Amino acid sequence: MNCAPILLFTYNRLTHTRRCLEALSKNTLASQSELFIYSDGAKDDTQRTAVEEVRRYLRTIQGFKQITLIERSKNWGLARNIIDGVTTQANHFGKVIVLEDDLVVAPHFLQFMNDALETYKDEPKVGHIQACDFTQDPNLPETFLIKWTGSWGWATWDRAWKHFNPNGKELLQELEERKLTHTFDFDGKYGYTRMLRRQIEGKNNSWAIRWNASLFLKDILSLNVGRSLVQNEGFDGSGTNCGGGGLYASTLYLNKLPVHPISPVEENKDARQAYVRYYARTNSFWAKAIRRIKRTLKGDFGA
Repeated sequence: MNCAPILLFTYNRLTHTRRCLEALSKNTLASQSELFIYSDGAKDDTQRTAVEEVRRYLRTIQGFKQITLIERSKNWGLARNIIDGVTTQANHFGKVIVLEDDLVVAPHFLQFMNDALETYKDEPKVGHIQACDFTQDPNLPETFLIKWTGSWGWATWDRAWKHFNPNGKELLQELEERKLTHTFDFDGKYGYTRMLRRQIEGKNNSWAIRWNASLFLKDILSLNVGRSLVQNEGFDGSGTNCGGGGLYASTLYLNKLPVHPISPVEENKDARQAYVRYYARTNSFWAKAIRRIKRTLKGDFGA
């Protein structure tokens, strides 16, 4: 198998980075995969020690076909780092698998991602692969197609990444002109449009919301999983965009997850409704209020 390169984006969290790489290195295709590690530079002097600790660890990594460590001399931020890294490597290799340092993957994660990349390489209606399921909905099939791109353990091709539009204002304008915001927000149950608006206003710097909107507007689908091959361990207050609460917990699926071509190539409406139900249950005013009260009582004052 011609394995896709793995892009790992790290910053200053040594414990998370170690857990991520230890799990990744145990994957069945790790020794056949090239690994590109993007180590962001420190924002200020208070972060330099932590960044250097991570880099010392990264220089000891083994178990992959080849390891390239890109150490940024300045702080690029996650969005700029990912956009640059994915663009560079997708243009070179034609496909990429992307991870962040707070993700822990199942033993057959790489096998699934490479199988999916190969299966759908010539299908223009599919532009993204997502290997994390946080809904834990037992009714979801093992794999399904949906107009939504998750960002926790994903992959794409250069042909799809060419659709990425970094201009949030243009994306929002098209969503509004085509009256698609309600659908984009899973029937109004989650504020993806608000997230995009906040990116435009400079209140977040999310690359993921722009990638999501870019493919959504092109009617390009994502192959998603109903059995999670990724856990996000960043919801402990340590990350830039992740607060506490464990809202998006997932259980790792430890068996091989087969990839079969789905026909016809169209969105699974039942799967979309599963996400609507999930967001309706977890994103309502009362659900958020109860979570905040519980976290406060535990001394967790994260977002």
